[in-house]
Amino acid sequence: MKLDVAVPLTVTPDTFAMVDFDPARIAAVAERLAGEVGLPADLPVVITVEEATPLAKVTLTSLEPLELTVEGGALEDPKRIRQLSEARTADVLGMHLFQARDRLDPAFGAPGLGEPVALAHQVAWDVFAVGRLERLGYPGQRQRRLYQFRNRHGFTDVGDAAFERLWAAERLTWPELTAISDEAAALRV
Repeated sequence: MKLDVAVPLTVTPDTFAMVDFDPARIAAVAERLAGEVGLPADLPVVITVEEATPLAKVTLTSLEPLELTVEGGALEDPKRIRQLSEARTADVLGMHLFQARDRLDPAFGAPGLGEPVALAHQVAWDVFAVGRLERLGYPGQRQRRLYQFRNRHGFTDVGDAAFERLWAAERLTWPELTAISDEAAALRV
């Protein structure tokens, strides 16, 4: 579905057969987020939903155009199977759009698409992205993110302080983000 919006945005498929998702609702959430996150207004965004997959993996496959492949479970309401959850859609797409914006910023210095990222670094990046998303007014599930961070960085005061730095940060570079992560992980118990 191609919409006439500021951000050239496409959601596929045009109609869903296995889930009760509306591509226009997904596109509306993505369009709003793309603007709020600060993506370039002329950057095409393509969101492909794999409705046959009830799992929740999201993959950024390209930066120009920005392409996300989303397994259907990532957008699904956990209390209403096969139904779209706009809150989950905002959570999932918002985090990945912030990370795409980071990748598009040469000053951030993110690894290239396809380059391996250590799991602890990915978790730290997720915290950095979702903290910014929460400041835009979206639910951040802070305790869930803190627990995930602790599992990779340790249940320590240093780990908790690192989480707070990432969560509250407005601007970081990839080397700064990984240094915070590595410092916390070094004391993991």
